Amino acid sequence: MPKDLEVAAEASFADFRLSVELALSLQGITALFGPSGSGKSTLLRIIAGLEQGRAARVVFDGALWADSREKTFLPAHRRPVGYLFQDARLFAHLNVAGNLRFADKRSRDRHPSITWEEVVAALDLEPLLDRRVQGLSGGERQRVALGRTLLARPSLLLLDEPLSALDLGRKADILPYLEAAPRRFGIPALYVSHAVEEVAQIADSVVVLADGRVQGIGPVAEVLERLDLQAVTGRFEAGSLLEAQVVGHDQPLHLTRLQLGAQGLTMPMLKALRPGERVRLRVRSRDVALATEEPRGLSIRNVLAGQVVSIESEPETAFAEVLVALADSDQRLRARITRASVADLGLAPGRAVFALMKSVTFDRRAVTRRL
Repeated sequence: MPKDLEVAAEASFADFRLSVELALSLQGITALFGPSGSGKSTLLRIIAGLEQGRAARVVFDGALWADSREKTFLPAHRRPVGYLFQDARLFAHLNVAGNLRFADKRSRDRHPSITWEEVVAALDLEPLLDRRVQGLSGGERQRVALGRTLLARPSLLLLDEPLSALDLGRKADILPYLEAAPRRFGIPALYVSHAVEEVAQIADSVVVLADGRVQGIGPVAEVLERLDLQAVTGRFEAGSLLEAQVVGHDQPLHLTRLQLGAQGLTMPMLKALRPGERVRLRVRSRDVALATEEPRGLSIRNVLAGQVVSIESEPETAFAEVLVALADSDQRLRARITRASVADLGLAPGRAVFALMKSVTFDRRAVTRRL
């Protein structure tokens, strides 16, 4: 069931002011997204009770955690939150099993449905249990830290840029665990990040912060395609999120085949994806081309039929964003093409088009499972 979170916070620093008022219904993963210095981590710390003395009111699931006007403040250790930091902060004198047992023993009276065995299995920690934490890779350390956080059996997960210290390969390895944990264990999560690709892959909804204020809020697919937020989300990272179903793998051609409504897609093969699984695909608008006739004789294999919904020209540039509703689906796709192409093709709302995407558009970082 969703958990309601109400936050009103004011915090002033030498060159920065946070002023936020939010009412969220938390389920799955909600991203706090914005550039560095936008106030994301400060807001998370206020929710966790790590910023005492700030003007704030925090109410979670009907329980008052803080109200500076009423001089009410529930200390951090009494708030049922699990906080995963940028660095793992594991106990160096304990092995992996010892780190997990530390949290497990202190919280067995809460959420009995979260068991040691299930956490270890969900995060593939069995091979690591006897190892010292000093010998773990960065990704392994964060998996162990996530396991310890889950075994604290919190009611809310707070994830503060947990991938910031990892390289691209290790980020890709741990993202599926971070995405699956809140759903598997029924614990909503707030996930802080300044990386749009992480948010696109992992979040269900997103709160966009900039200069200490909320700029936008809503389902992740809707927010990331909003043109008015591109100053924050990044013009060249703008795009769409599609959800498709895995059909199977073409071993000789090293391709994975997907179904989106009645239309098919292919991408470089990811063996870990199983037929029947649903996946989320991030497609940047600059990787999409449009045609008014079904193309032939092209190396581009992904061609989706659709209809133009809207066209918005970018101020003071040669480009325009064309929003396309895909046929036999309730999903939409954005294409960033030149204004000259819009004119030459005679594009207008209602015009039938074909969206073209190279298979390499869907690299490993553009795909995540939807469990």
